Amino acid sequence: MKKQIAILGSTGSIGTQALQVIEEHPDLYEAYVLTAGNQVDKLIAQARKFMPEAVVIANESKYPQLKEALADLPIKVYAGEDALCQIVQEAPIDMVLTAMVGYAGLRPTMNAIRARKPIALANKETLVVAGELINELARVNGTPILPVDSEHSAVFQCLAGEVGNPIEKVILTASGGPFRTLSREQLATVTKEQALHHPNWTMGAKITIDSASMMNKGFEVIEARWLFGVRPEQIEVVVHPQSVIHSMVQFEDGAVKAQLGMPDMRLPIQYAFSYPDRIRASFPRLNFRTCTSLTFEQPDPERFRNLALAYEALHRGGNMPCIVNAANEVCVRAFLDDRVSFLGMSDVIERTMEQVPFIAKPTYEDYVQTDAEARRRAEEILTSMPTIHPAPCRG
Repeated sequence: MKKQIAILGSTGSIGTQALQVIEEHPDLYEAYVLTAGNQVDKLIAQARKFMPEAVVIANESKYPQLKEALADLPIKVYAGEDALCQIVQEAPIDMVLTAMVGYAGLRPTMNAIRARKPIALANKETLVVAGELINELARVNGTPILPVDSEHSAVFQCLAGEVGNPIEKVILTASGGPFRTLSREQLATVTKEQALHHPNWTMGAKITIDSASMMNKGFEVIEARWLFGVRPEQIEVVVHPQSVIHSMVQFEDGAVKAQLGMPDMRLPIQYAFSYPDRIRASFPRLNFRTCTSLTFEQPDPERFRNLALAYEALHRGGNMPCIVNAANEVCVRAFLDDRVSFLGMSDVIERTMEQVPFIAKPTYEDYVQTDAEARRRAEEILTSMPTIHPAPCRG
């Protein structure tokens, strides 16, 4: 029987690469559901190629176009957030890949967990915003969560066969992004065009900006805490510019296990689909004739303050990571719209953390209210700041 997969966010970077994995193994996998937020043309093309049982477009204004374009095919067409949350519960679905960007992935992921669908988790914000709630929901329903982020997949792979062996430390590697060597003065003038040019990975705009600011790594620290049951002080970040070692685990005897590979997201996607088996793939192999140098550096939290803010949110707990996530989503959008500088994003996030009420033991409704309030406060802070027109960085 082919594994029936629902891909939430099929038109994004992770979603399109997941479809490549499905295409490479048509005897093993089928796309049962494809969903998108706004990219209706791309969703139409995917639907016509992969012939899923159903498609969902979150933006309801795009529904007529999607419906008309697929009218000649036996594909069910739905629209809206409620439809997105309901479709993941369909009985034939064997796995849900959550590849939506940002907070929007939380509610459909929770519904999939309640329906006891194994989760291939690429939407890190789900655990960043509500990690404790998600873990408890998964425990109660017996729903496995398999990490798709390259770093967390690497840790997951390092832990295979280590049941009962205590973890001393999880070591997450970071490429350092495009601005790794720039001074704080140079960072003050970088542009969105420069930030969108990642040296190693091809990703969507939001996660690429997060990588440049190291907020993405901060979110991965929070995610690791919930995925692997470790304390904040057991999670270390090390800058590894080559992006060959995807992450490591240190055990209490001092041994360190690392997972290496090419910077290709199809590998962790396929591993989540096939776990616990490894299946053949045509992805590029790591060549040690050309890969002759692996280097490591310590991250600089003074130049990349978002990493420090994420650690602070993790230590404080409660709804603080939710506040950071919401403020960051607002800031990334503002940076892409030339409304805030690269360094200014950290200022807005920090001020939002100070202004939104802290809740130590939040419920789901608290998270919803916190997200809305943090977005409102972040927008107010942005409005009060002078308009930024950064000059291109020459560094």
